[in-house]
Amino acid sequence: MKASRLLAAGSFVVATCGLVAGCASWPGGGSGGRALGPGGDEIVRAYDINPQPRDKVKDGGTLRWGINEFPSQWNRNHVDGNLAVATVISNALLPSPFRSDEKAEITENPDYLTKAEVTAQEPRQVVTYTLNPKAKWSDGKPVTWADYQAQWKALNGSDPAYHIVSSTGYQDIADVRRGRDDFEVVVTFSRPFGDWKSLFGPLLPASTNSTPEAFNNAWLNRIPVTAGPFTFKSFDQTAKTVTIVRDPAWWGERAKLDQIIYRSSEQDSLIGAFSNGELDVTDVGPSAPAYARAKATQGAVVRQAAGPDFRHFTFNGSSEPLKDRRVRQALQLGINRQAIAQSDLQGLDWPITLLNNHFLMNTQEGYQDNAGPLGAYNPGRARQLLDAAGWRPAAGGIRQKDGKPLDLRFIVPSGVQVSKSEGELAQSMLAQIGVKLTIKAVPSDDFFTKYVIPGNFDITSFAYIGTPFPVSSSYGIYANSTNGKSWNANFGRTGSPDIDAAMSRAGQNLDLAQAHEDTHRVDKLIWEEVNVLPLYQRPQNVATREPLANVGARGFYDLRYQDIGFMR
Repeated sequence: MKASRLLAAGSFVVATCGLVAGCASWPGGGSGGRALGPGGDEIVRAYDINPQPRDKVKDGGTLRWGINEFPSQWNRNHVDGNLAVATVISNALLPSPFRSDEKAEITENPDYLTKAEVTAQEPRQVVTYTLNPKAKWSDGKPVTWADYQAQWKALNGSDPAYHIVSSTGYQDIADVRRGRDDFEVVVTFSRPFGDWKSLFGPLLPASTNSTPEAFNNAWLNRIPVTAGPFTFKSFDQTAKTVTIVRDPAWWGERAKLDQIIYRSSEQDSLIGAFSNGELDVTDVGPSAPAYARAKATQGAVVRQAAGPDFRHFTFNGSSEPLKDRRVRQALQLGINRQAIAQSDLQGLDWPITLLNNHFLMNTQEGYQDNAGPLGAYNPGRARQLLDAAGWRPAAGGIRQKDGKPLDLRFIVPSGVQVSKSEGELAQSMLAQIGVKLTIKAVPSDDFFTKYVIPGNFDITSFAYIGTPFPVSSSYGIYANSTNGKSWNANFGRTGSPDIDAAMSRAGQNLDLAQAHEDTHRVDKLIWEEVNVLPLYQRPQNVATREPLANVGARGFYDLRYQDIGFMR
């Protein structure tokens, strides 16, 4: 989660963010910068999880959790495993040395780390980690410095045989070595990296990072090792369920639940299952009908919060018609984002405010509108750009070039109504500038692995689920290809040396205000490049049973899975 923004299909997936505790600030919101509902109630919260002390939570029980994908790759550092669903499950199973609270303040996770600090800045930045010696993998081996070293070697980008989602931060490390014992890790950076707390989470064991073969395949349809309050029990490929159980060898506070069963289905079906009492928690996403249905369910509540999540369109710059930046800019100008946001968010008790920044959310400290003229709806200018690119009006209203029509594919995951609606709106809008948009629905389980990641689309929409580290978590989305072929997490497949250099400057700056300025400079370059078109900051809408505690819409808050359960 900390290395790259996560993917959430349709409805669902430097600590610079400062959400106001209890309610996020919002440009143009209610009094004091707060967004208020009709009765004056705050409607934009930092998190909404029904936080309860452990002594108020029952021991035991099974939690039934709805998910809308059934991943095959469970290595979240692998390009195919960078999925919101994989994170929801593996966060209960794998180590992360740091935790974020609801205000995006980062602290050591004492279950894995007793201390971490910058121990030198000159001539190089050095960070020393003191590990919790009680931490052990499920195979009985302790979590040591060797696991940190192996992860650095796997993710630093030096070996293309590792199919990594991002090398951000790891590529800036010169050395990872053993300190005074196996539980002290000394990390020396070749150049400053301000988001160093974003690294090594999730941490995988050295055994599955040691070779490209292990990295790419050890987690394929398997969860081979764990080190969390829960451990893996089973997959059921027929029922599309993943079962995890309380780990009796866990050294921290004992998990309240006996087990969690994650059940995969298409988004529309999940809401039905929740309403019928077959699920205890599921992500509603930005669907007004699903939101209303979940809210109307007896004994249920829809929890809502602001987070680093945003809805967007991605344009595939490797698609032949979209290789020309003028065409991508024309598409961007030909899409009425305000109309799409209005359609998506209507009925969700959420401010309809466009997101005009690729890194910072509307509710984050330092947010600035950098869209300029390229963020406006301007079909007249869009037509001029298409003319200049050689796409001329033709019979039937569809532009042509060299005898070929400008016919693009909009890929959507089946069962996700918001994606279908966005495609239909874009279809109508782009027809007005002479672009034909053909909507193609594909199975939800295949949406990322067979279409988005390999670049088998022209335009698509989904949500990015971010982290408290906006620049480093987004670096992989906008980073240029090193060889013109490997794009890793950059699904728009466009970039430039200028964008890479500007992101590097922002990531290296340890001064928050200056880091924001650097971030705004790179953001303006990305608006010109047209890779990702932000739509709006997505509300986190999570339906839960009323008695459930310590789970829901988490915002920036990292859930403590050992505390989740049903109230006494």
